[in-house]
Amino acid sequence: MSAPQMPELPAEVAAAVERAAMPDFDRWHEMIKSAGGCEQPVRLRGERLTVDGETGELIESYSTADEPTGFLITGCGNRRASRCAACAEVYRDDTYHLIISGLTGGKGVPDEVSGHPRVFLTLTAPSFGAVHARREKAGKVLACRPRKDRPTCQHGRQEGCGRRHQADDPQAGQPICADCYDYPAAVLWNAHAPELWRRLTLAVPRLITAELGITHKALREQARLSYARVIEYQRRGLIHFHAVIRLDGPDGPDQPPPAWASAELLARTLRTAAAQVAVDVPHPGGEGRTLTLGWGRQLDIQPIQVAAELEGIADKHVARYIAKYATKGAEDSGTVDRPIRYATQIRALKVSEHARRMIWTCFALADLPAYHDLRLRGWAHMLGYGGHFSSKSRRYSVTLTRLRQARADHAAHAARQAEGLPEPDESRATITTGRWTYLGSGLMHGEHFWAEQARDRVQQARAIRNQITESENQEKAS
Repeated sequence: MSAPQMPELPAEVAAAVERAAMPDFDRWHEMIKSAGGCEQPVRLRGERLTVDGETGELIESYSTADEPTGFLITGCGNRRASRCAACAEVYRDDTYHLIISGLTGGKGVPDEVSGHPRVFLTLTAPSFGAVHARREKAGKVLACRPRKDRPTCQHGRQEGCGRRHQADDPQAGQPICADCYDYPAAVLWNAHAPELWRRLTLAVPRLITAELGITHKALREQARLSYARVIEYQRRGLIHFHAVIRLDGPDGPDQPPPAWASAELLARTLRTAAAQVAVDVPHPGGEGRTLTLGWGRQLDIQPIQVAAELEGIADKHVARYIAKYATKGAEDSGTVDRPIRYATQIRALKVSEHARRMIWTCFALADLPAYHDLRLRGWAHMLGYGGHFSSKSRRYSVTLTRLRQARADHAAHAARQAEGLPEPDESRATITTGRWTYLGSGLMHGEHFWAEQARDRVQQARAIRNQITESENQEKAS
């Protein structure tokens, strides 16, 4: 009687078992857990030395030559959830703390900042052609664009749509008639959106001085405008701006704003500035014409309060909302999350047809001398937008750099405690130098399973920690 045969393992499980049997697995697993289960970990080879700044005495040394793996692993740090869920989660948490510290204090910002006037601003793009949209009223999904007379456009297509689009309908955001849609203007608006934002932040102080009847010098001596903002891609491929705008004293959040500062004043001047700000660019049709780009008519401004029961929007809701969009990109509007190098790639891209046309338009406009400085080929995968996804004024709150350094210091402290090593002498001047070589990125054969396992554990621990923190904050508030 023959022995029963063991069932064949799935290829992924077999590869994971094979990786776990390698002599360097324990150290590799420890490093991938330290990187939070990064999906695209970076492998480095090199060394780091720490010496006494006065005597030159060697205090500490590290070399990957001593590692069983022969290299060191670090997280990719990509903010996009579509590229790396682990690093994006860290970026989301950092953005949340950056925003919330500018609303409630903490991380070096005084608690009194919660009493400063602040609003939550949403700016949109204008219309460049009718698109399919999901519309709701009182929880009921409405028809997209009902038209009783059923008119047709110049290309013979119906201008209306009687469908009730669901949230995941791929048609949502697509033009009613792609030939009627003004793709060049849409791409140019995305490309100039950062300039529109810059001009808005300059216009608001001018409007405040005009309303108060004071000089710009007097305003600088009394108040400062602070902000933090992110962008969101709509289904139609154009961006929204979501921003926290705050009025501080002249030196920032450490000083109270003047008596005349109020959320109502902020909202009023922001509405006026959004209506006035515009950028004139050469028209794609040439012939010396000019195309004027401005903000869309849909504008939302809400005062930010410390609790949802008050009129406005709660500060924690604002911070969560902004942090959510900090990890999203143009891929949410049907395009790709990587640069497109050649026009020959566009036809084969797995994107929506609307996004494909916007990408084609970026490549076509990039060849025109008037738009050379916009680098539209390089930003074609972003549908023309080449600005930062998130930014803040200098004194809004803590910086991402400080948050990351605090996290690195905490991890180093925990590692020293685990190994029973003493804390470094902070009074001693030291110099740290390093030499590193990039070996590659990504997970190799059999490593995906273990990285995903580490990622799940880190995310579960983070979720539990956030629940505990939220409960403690609710108890304090009550």
